[in-house]
Amino acid sequence: MTEIEQLLARVSTEARNTRPWGWPSLPAPVEPAEVTRAEAVLGFPLPALLTSLYLRIGDGGFGPEYGLLPLLDSPPSGEPAAVPQYLASRRSGRKDPDWPWPEGVLPISHWGCGMYACVDCQSPDGAVLLFDPNADHADHAWYVDAPDLATWLNAWLERTGWYEETNDGG
Repeated sequence: MTEIEQLLARVSTEARNTRPWGWPSLPAPVEPAEVTRAEAVLGFPLPALLTSLYLRIGDGGFGPEYGLLPLLDSPPSGEPAAVPQYLASRRSGRKDPDWPWPEGVLPISHWGCGMYACVDCQSPDGAVLLFDPNADHADHAWYVDAPDLATWLNAWLERTGWYEETNDGG
């Protein structure tokens, strides 16, 4: 079993056993045609690991905090799905050039307060970026959260992400 297969197995187990806020159950995985449709609308391919998550685990509803966004259709919590959120962010960036949304950077998880974890679908490793619109300037709104999606998922599974609360008595 490859490292990616092992990671997918761990994500699947965690996804079946935990629910992010606003998700009453784990949605069914998407069909391959939905991935094809999403990529056609976006104009770029999704990273292989992200595609596997949607095809094999579920259409969102698992992962850190509010969970992975669904690919095309809105979740029960009312958050926009990944593809519509990307398109809306790109439109907004064209209207306000001081706050551009980078091409190929797909929101995959909402942190609240307008913050998103995003996959850079144009980077070789699919870096995961954090977008924080609460910064004073767009240049300070983007951070590298993880060098790739596998590292980001492992941080969630191992409870080592920056968003984890610690109770070390300090």
